[in-house]
Amino acid sequence: MAAWFWYAVVAAVLYGAHQIFTGLAAERIGDGLGGFIVEASAALSILIYLAILWFGGRWSQKFSGAGLGYSLLTGICVGAGTIAFFLLFQKGGPLSSVPGILAGGAAIMAIAGICFSANRYRGKESQALRSPSLVCFCCANRNQFSVDFVSNRNPI
Repeated sequence: MAAWFWYAVVAAVLYGAHQIFTGLAAERIGDGLGGFIVEASAALSILIYLAILWFGGRWSQKFSGAGLGYSLLTGICVGAGTIAFFLLFQKGGPLSSVPGILAGGAAIMAIAGICFSANRYRGKESQALRSPSLVCFCCANRNQFSVDFVSNRNPI
């Protein structure tokens, strides 16, 4: 089993709970105020995590300008997404619509992964399930590349 598997399980459970609680809160609080409380409490929980690392002597947090920029963009997306989910639930959207919405997000991530990282691993992957003629038109990448669904190595 991959080292990250249980982190994925915990993240899925917590994200599912996040959507359930957002749906419950949406009918009882405004989208902006509710979104702010969600994000502020999330920031507080991360601050507590960082404090545990610091005081526990396990601090290993790195920093770069690019990391800061991408983290800010991520925060903007999370904040806007939280407001969008509050509005969705306030307008009567069912909780059962969330998996479909998340599947759309997963599709966007998959396309981005193919378009922006497939060439990075060219020639290093296993030959299993290899598609040598896939062209990424979505990102205007006219170079042919292959996509592996099975790999014998750690991609890091």
